Amino acid sequence: QQRPSLSFAVLSLAEAVGRWREEGRVAVWLRIPILQSGLWICNTFQEHTKQCGFHLEYVYSIIFLLQGAEPGCLTTFLNIVSLLGAVLDESTGKVLVVQDRIRTLNAWKFPGGLSNPGEDIGDTAVREVFEETGIKSEFKSILSIRQQHKHPGAFGKSDMYIICRLEPSSFKISFCQQECLRCEWMDLEELARTEHATPITSNVAKLLLYGYREGFNKIDITMREFPAVYTGLFYKLYHRELPESYRNIT
Repeated sequence: QQRPSLSFAVLSLAEAVGRWREEGRVAVWLRIPILQSGLWICNTFQEHTKQCGFHLEYVYSIIFLLQGAEPGCLTTFLNIVSLLGAVLDESTGKVLVVQDRIRTLNAWKFPGGLSNPGEDIGDTAVREVFEETGIKSEFKSILSIRQQHKHPGAFGKSDMYIICRLEPSSFKISFCQQECLRCEWMDLEELARTEHATPITSNVAKLLLYGYREGFNKIDITMREFPAVYTGLFYKLYHRELPESYRNIT
């Protein structure tokens, strides 16, 4: 099928904006396949394409042209959600750490990466750990959340960094040599004390060490799933565990 020309695409977009204005819409989302972005995205959206198009299957943009809508009235897409997996072997007190190959500073950190659309938090952490290290694991809890705005490593977006506690189900390391320079099981107390770790890794290691020694019930943020108000859909709620007597209040 012949693809439309850029001029036709821009004309169709202009016609659509006129129709949306007549319908009284405040703003609209565009969801554009990357392979067609050169034809379907006008200059207004080029910055989105340059910054993040190669990371996503689709480009998302918002048109704030309708009824004088201000950009601040809606949430901008493409705030980054990253997941780290702190895989702790409780039988040995060792935790899985890596050094990134692409970093100039070879500091120890937990493996992890970006969440895919529609992917649960724990599933992202488990998948990223396996892809980087070859270690299979199971999601146990959320340990911590870091939020940082205008993050240089996240295309200038707000970066939500979620650190998960994982339990290993395999132990033989087979790390991705394209991403990792080194990968090993390190004593958790050593990781909490070493100067050769990223700041967030050191802080999370101390949190993890506290839970390991005093009980993870003191630090874990666990998950429960509930039916949503929309028929057939569910949502996941992450929180410190409630006593059964409170969970069953009706």
